[in-house]
Amino acid sequence: MQSTELDPTLSQTLDAAKKSGLKLVIGNKNYSSWSMRPWVAMTAFGIPFEEVRICLDRPDTSSRIAEHSAAGRVPVLIDGETTVWDSLAICEYLAEQFPDKALWPHDVAARATARSVCAEMHSGFTGLRTAMWMNIKASFPGKGRTPAAQSDIARVCEIWEECLNRSGRHQFLFGDFSIADAYFAPVVMRFRTYGVWLAPALQAYVDRVVAHPAVAQWMREALAEEDALEKYDVYPD
Repeated sequence: MQSTELDPTLSQTLDAAKKSGLKLVIGNKNYSSWSMRPWVAMTAFGIPFEEVRICLDRPDTSSRIAEHSAAGRVPVLIDGETTVWDSLAICEYLAEQFPDKALWPHDVAARATARSVCAEMHSGFTGLRTAMWMNIKASFPGKGRTPAAQSDIARVCEIWEECLNRSGRHQFLFGDFSIADAYFAPVVMRFRTYGVWLAPALQAYVDRVVAHPAVAQWMREALAEEDALEKYDVYPD
């Protein structure tokens, strides 16, 4: 007879999540790039939280999200009476609440650059988002190469190259894994799905991000999802 008891490690994780009081509301892991960012950041830095997953594009999606935030979008972070409903705002809030975790780089100049590239990603790259949506399960090599998407790809590569050079070619954009790497993790997913060719140093960075335990866990759980959004699963000719 199979045991119904929780794995001790999982049980401890769930207990820590309940005690922390933090709740993160996210969408489908296969598709929701915005949800991926704070989830990866919190997981990478060992910040316990309760996960609430809401399947997107369903009849009850809006009403379920409205239970947590009037903004009508995920992700949403709930900390007691405090609600934060934007991915970058969530990351900034976490950095303030857990200063010992060093979610941003320690160096002032590096921290300013990290915030700048995250803000640029947050507010721009519409060509990439529109033509090359996130779908971790899919494989669309060569698709989505609109002029706007190509321009965005070039800019992402420029950012990565500059940050890696400044950090002395360390593992991640600013040396140690930071919010900036979590913020570009969905771009890494897109580049893999759409077969974007990268220079060797940038491909090596992509491989390191994919291998990071928090990103790898998100990917495993995305691949295990059974919910499908048909309109994102087939790329139009």
